[in-house]
Amino acid sequence: MRVGVPGVAAPDRTFGVSYEGRDVTAASGDTVAATLVAGGHLALRETGDGSHRGVFCGMGACHECAVVIDGDPGRLACMVATGPGMDIGIQPAAPDVPAPKSDFRETRQLSPAVLVVGGGPAGLTAASVLAEAGVEVVVADERSKLGGQFYKQPGSDRDIDEERLDDQYRAGRALVRRAEEAGVQIVGGVTVWGALRPDLLAARSDRCSWVLRPERLVLATGAHERAVPIPGWTLPGVMTTGAAQTLLRSSQVSPGQRVVLSGNGPLNMQVAAELVRAGVTVTALVEQADLRWWRNGRSGSGMLMSAPELVRKGLGYRTTLARARAPVIDRSSVVEILGDGRVEAAVVARLDPSGHRIPGTDREVAADAVCLGYGFIPANEMSRSLGCDHHVDRKSGSLAVTRSDTGRTSVPTVWVVGDAGGVKGAYVAGALGSLAACDILADLGVRPAERNRPSRDAARRLLRRHQRFQRHLEHLYRAQPLTTQLAHDTTLVCRCESVPLGELRASFGGGAQTAGAAKRLTRAGMGKCQGRYCSPSVLALASEASGRPPEEFSGFAPQAPVRPVFISDVAGADLGDQSPVVSTEPAALGLDGSDRT
Repeated sequence: MRVGVPGVAAPDRTFGVSYEGRDVTAASGDTVAATLVAGGHLALRETGDGSHRGVFCGMGACHECAVVIDGDPGRLACMVATGPGMDIGIQPAAPDVPAPKSDFRETRQLSPAVLVVGGGPAGLTAASVLAEAGVEVVVADERSKLGGQFYKQPGSDRDIDEERLDDQYRAGRALVRRAEEAGVQIVGGVTVWGALRPDLLAARSDRCSWVLRPERLVLATGAHERAVPIPGWTLPGVMTTGAAQTLLRSSQVSPGQRVVLSGNGPLNMQVAAELVRAGVTVTALVEQADLRWWRNGRSGSGMLMSAPELVRKGLGYRTTLARARAPVIDRSSVVEILGDGRVEAAVVARLDPSGHRIPGTDREVAADAVCLGYGFIPANEMSRSLGCDHHVDRKSGSLAVTRSDTGRTSVPTVWVVGDAGGVKGAYVAGALGSLAACDILADLGVRPAERNRPSRDAARRLLRRHQRFQRHLEHLYRAQPLTTQLAHDTTLVCRCESVPLGELRASFGGGAQTAGAAKRLTRAGMGKCQGRYCSPSVLALASEASGRPPEEFSGFAPQAPVRPVFISDVAGADLGDQSPVVSTEPAALGLDGSDRT
């Protein structure tokens, strides 16, 4: 349903589209996903057994929201802008793929001094510092709107009252303006699908193929949410908390009228409060950690000393929920999601310290949408493809890049900034982006711009402050990372290939010792998300079977294409030294606004 957000006006222009033959009202600037969710249409992709999936990740990584648009299948509803008169349909389990309209795709080449992949807090900060020093820098981002997953921005067609916007909106808008005023070349709607060498990357947009040949490379690809398989988690109406926040902050759309949020981490509380302020009923916020204040006094005081402004925000979220009488249930989780074709209710239960359900503690909560947020996993496919050293973060269990305090990796011309290297939050990401840019300037022998001369010391102070805050925050939200503790043998672990837990357990019982072996036996990890959402569970099962903890090379091996693309994109890619170039003029590269935010 459509809701209001302070400072963001209702869309000026609406128009009609069709979904499965039914008329739907769309708002200018919305994605297809926002349009369909606002209209109550949650069932999108059809599976082999005839069931349906809906919007899940909201960031183009899971491919559960695939639909047919004007006869073209496989379009991701969360990544495509709605256009007047669109004919949208459910994606069949086995769609007819039309022949390409043309065998010719023009190739465009960019050879900047620095390429930044990702337009979030870390990427935009790094790019701005570099451009202000006169360095040629290009930012390539999958989305048409900059800001990343943290600084989600409303549609450009909506009137904005800056005075009424919250701090997060305003900070994002200021960062985008800084990048544009610095002269950063921004290429939006571009998917980088192959990091073949640090100075050779392959990408695509709807209109052309791209060959990117930077002298220095900054990977600011962010993170995706950690998936936890729960009975019923594939029902339409179940999505990640980040997806719900994208709908709300970018399009002023709520995932439902009665929403349950469950998981581990501060994002769930923030989004719950934002939904309440937008007029949505939050029937429960279910948190795995122990939030009792007398157990967390040390964490709270440490956070207050490090970043009091962020503590005030957190207290504001909790106050909002208390005033709305939205139940906050800690040491618990949603353990089952009920519904016939879509979400109708959620079952909540207490968890023991190992993350297992405590019998006799179940309660049923009414809901038409469930948001799951159990933390984040770095999007490190490109850094791994390039051979950068990584290590297992023992606290989170995820793989983190090994990097210096300026983000430099074991590959000398590659920097990884922000959550792509290890999840520490947007404020740490921005500070690290500044430090990486200063390091690159020194590496290039470029004197920084006058306004950026003190930026290295300031960024180091900011980084230390927010790292301290983050350590205390992580202690506050400490909990056993969940993998398969809440799943049954029939619960799907791999959403893409519909592989249940029982089948995976049988593969390990039958001799598989590694995630790769289980992948070959069951197809888990072979789907369009390429193992992003099933890998924590498969890795946990592999570790249990082998008796060895996960290591750098324990998981699914990344390889190009790191995102699904057309075969013609790969087969037709001319990545040799003589790659044909249509033009390197800014207007021809889409830098005049056609491919730009």
